[in-house]
Amino acid sequence: MYNFYSLLTEIYILFNICLLLIYGVFFSSVLKLGYPLLNKNFALLTLQILFFSFILTFVQTPLYMISWNDLLIADKFTYYIKLILILSAIGWLFLSFEYFIFEKVNYYELWILILLAIVAMLIVLQSYDLLTIYLAVEFQSLILYILASINRTSEFSTEAGLKYFILGAFSSAFLLCGSSIVYGLTGLTNLNDLSKFFASIFLNENFFSYNLIIGFSFILVAFLFKLSAAPFHIWSPDVYEGAPLIITAFFSVLPKIAILGLLFRFLLYTFYDLLSIWQGIILLSIFLSLLIGTFGAFAQYKWKRFLAYSSINHVGFLLLGMLQGDLESISSVIFYLIIYVVTMIGIFSFVVNTKVYNYPNFYQIRYLNDINALVKYNPFLSFAVIVFLFSLAGIPPMAGFFSKLFILFAALQVNSFGISILAVIMSCIACFYYIRLIKSMYFEPISDNWKVFKPMNKSSSLILGISIISILFLFVDIEILSIISLVMSIPLLY
Repeated sequence: MYNFYSLLTEIYILFNICLLLIYGVFFSSVLKLGYPLLNKNFALLTLQILFFSFILTFVQTPLYMISWNDLLIADKFTYYIKLILILSAIGWLFLSFEYFIFEKVNYYELWILILLAIVAMLIVLQSYDLLTIYLAVEFQSLILYILASINRTSEFSTEAGLKYFILGAFSSAFLLCGSSIVYGLTGLTNLNDLSKFFASIFLNENFFSYNLIIGFSFILVAFLFKLSAAPFHIWSPDVYEGAPLIITAFFSVLPKIAILGLLFRFLLYTFYDLLSIWQGIILLSIFLSLLIGTFGAFAQYKWKRFLAYSSINHVGFLLLGMLQGDLESISSVIFYLIIYVVTMIGIFSFVVNTKVYNYPNFYQIRYLNDINALVKYNPFLSFAVIVFLFSLAGIPPMAGFFSKLFILFAALQVNSFGISILAVIMSCIACFYYIRLIKSMYFEPISDNWKVFKPMNKSSSLILGISIISILFLFVDIEILSIISLVMSIPLLY
């Protein structure tokens, strides 16, 4: 059965990608127009495509259907998570308008790659077969490798792309090898068929069981690598540091939404009967992510690496909610994911668009001490950074506090006391380096040379304002987001 209804958004974006490609090829080399730079034009066209994609997805009825020979699935979870993904992409796009002009990145192909990456993520979220999962994840990864090295004049960007590609090839091999082992043992690739197969067998100490566990573990390792969860995080700080700053912002938000949505479907639906096996792997990953993410951030003095280790810490919390796999825990993970996305887009709106004047040019802030005494120059921006840092640290009444609270409640209800206590301790320790940044903004003396901060552009200011309001005033009506999270969770279990 080939049903195009669930793929309308993807088809619309792909059709527009073809038009943009033709438009870019024709107009980027026109002699009469003097080789026009199409960056701003393409950015606005991309925004228009994403805006109409959001409307097209929003007006669809969230039906439950398995189509394309059982390769793709559509339900309420995919419906809402696609809306979140497209909204996040629009938010990211608003941050990138001025950045690419300031950095003189004039490759129109960049916007086509961004749209292709979004299409890949939308397909990843709907994948319902091991074959589709592999093709969609690799489609997404290949684009991310190119984006990491998009700044061709920077050796750091080239190094980031190369490192990401080499390490990503290992994870791809794990994914393909694991899928091959599972298929070779069961003769099945469809997630629905696999869930029925595992519901009717009893794993014991025989050759079949051991091989099946190895195949499943290989697939899970590949997903944890894509999610940058420890101990498979080793690529994350280096790639975040080497890639252009706006691409780092893209990496830290959008791929995580797609892979986490896939991980939900894979663990909590298909392999739920192997709970006792994958719980141990996830538990180890949570422990290391919390530990490495927290203590790794202490040694950092650059923004990109600092945020990379911070995101590893948050991945640990996201996985903590998945430990049991009941309805409440899934709902709390989705709630946490939404708050995490809003917070990261907000903090990147500050990092990407804050530029300091140093004769004769403005330069992008790179080091944490670039914001020393920021309150003396821009009190409102300092307040905005405090809101984001308090939310990341989980200090009430910020939204980050409620997201961590729900995760911990879900973990405690299934008697995960040890890892919950560790999570609380790591959050308390993490507060130190967030408060250290606040100290440098508010209590560091002004240096001999007064800094001049370039005013933020309107589109980034809009995203910054929306993020602050969302984080500050979520507690006024927290029930709305809780209900949305619960509605998204139900199709994953039933």
